[in-house]
Amino acid sequence: MSINRAISGHCRPDCGNQREAKRVSQTEETMAANQTISQRLDEYQPSKTLWFWSVVGAVVLTMIVGFTAGGWTLAGTAAEMAKASAIKARAELVANLCVQKFITASNASENLTKLKGTSSYQRDSFISDGGWVKLAGIKNDAPGAADLCADKLAAMDTIPTNSVAQDNTKS
Repeated sequence: MSINRAISGHCRPDCGNQREAKRVSQTEETMAANQTISQRLDEYQPSKTLWFWSVVGAVVLTMIVGFTAGGWTLAGTAAEMAKASAIKARAELVANLCVQKFITASNASENLTKLKGTSSYQRDSFISDGGWVKLAGIKNDAPGAADLCADKLAAMDTIPTNSVAQDNTKS
């Protein structure tokens, strides 16, 4: 064996020590295969690049799940939803007041018969023209309130016997 090979411990590919190197690597592989999963995970050290891309992937996946299934919204979408909800709530409130005004009127049975006699697309005009949707101090009607009021009234078979005026006399 030459001096260079003895000093460096390396040999050329055609050297006899190549077999020794294969045997050592096979022994290391066998030892690694005999380790438990927890031992292998304890020894594993991922690179910074792997950590970075894992974090980026987790953030993107979290955002996708959050916005699609988690109910997350952006500020603009939330503002639109709040505005639509407020308009709908106002219409519901005005429609309920409209029904109360309608059924407490002196000629409620006649008006209910007339309302049911009109076509469904003209009922909101009938309610608006009757003034039941108007609220004191408010100039404009609530959008959709006349339709809701007409639908609720059209669903009634008769005017309820317990009207607001009768409830006030009991108090």
